[in-house]
Amino acid sequence: MMTVRLIAHTPEPEKVVAAAAKLCYSDAHITDLLDGLTEEKTAKFLTMLSNLGHASPIEHASFTFGIEGVSRTLLAQITRHRIASFSVQSQRYVRLDDFRYVVPPEIEAIPEAKEAFLASMEEDAKRYLDLAHKLEEGHTARLMAEGMPEKQARAKASKQANEDARFVLPNACETKMVVTMNARSLQNFFHLRCCSRAQWEIRELAEKMFELVYPVAPHIFAKSGPACVSGPCPEGRMCCGKTAEVRAKYAAIKEGAEA
Repeated sequence: MMTVRLIAHTPEPEKVVAAAAKLCYSDAHITDLLDGLTEEKTAKFLTMLSNLGHASPIEHASFTFGIEGVSRTLLAQITRHRIASFSVQSQRYVRLDDFRYVVPPEIEAIPEAKEAFLASMEEDAKRYLDLAHKLEEGHTARLMAEGMPEKQARAKASKQANEDARFVLPNACETKMVVTMNARSLQNFFHLRCCSRAQWEIRELAEKMFELVYPVAPHIFAKSGPACVSGPCPEGRMCCGKTAEVRAKYAAIKEGAEA
């Protein structure tokens, strides 16, 4: 099951962004940037930035998420968002003796498809562990023949085995990661990945991430969500046709966070 936690963020992110904006639009000195930045004035600065389309100051606020229970398919998609930092569980250093995987909802919904999928995952798990053990034994024997003590040889062989055995693992294989994005990158991420046309897994992740950051910085993310939340749908003929429904959904999320 997908688990997402906001594990760290810039302290007082909206105040930090407002201070950066204040520097842009006044003759304030660095030592005075935070002076007088009440909650009301901070909100005013952030609204002004949003209305002007001046997005660079919000890059000073960053958010770090712990994510697990997602697939390697999702990993391939999220790392396309390059203005971000990623730390991902290594399949080279971590042997997946406890093989876990993500079952797509459409497969889950069709009994015959689910049965075939689960059989495939079971076979993949067996092949992976079998290959890892065979590689480990082969590398251990070679290293010992070269004069390395058995304990040291087996430790080195285990890593070498994982390195190549992982090639048989499927995209469904679970992974976990820590991801950091600044607020501007997050806005772009939500714009693209909260859309109903986004792939289901990364859309679920984006929605969970949005629900976590909005209460922390509601003025920064006031217009965040899929593109149609704050403007016309950019998908043209590919539009889902549910703009009103999507806007109502995100309005409810924001209202719930503010309640």
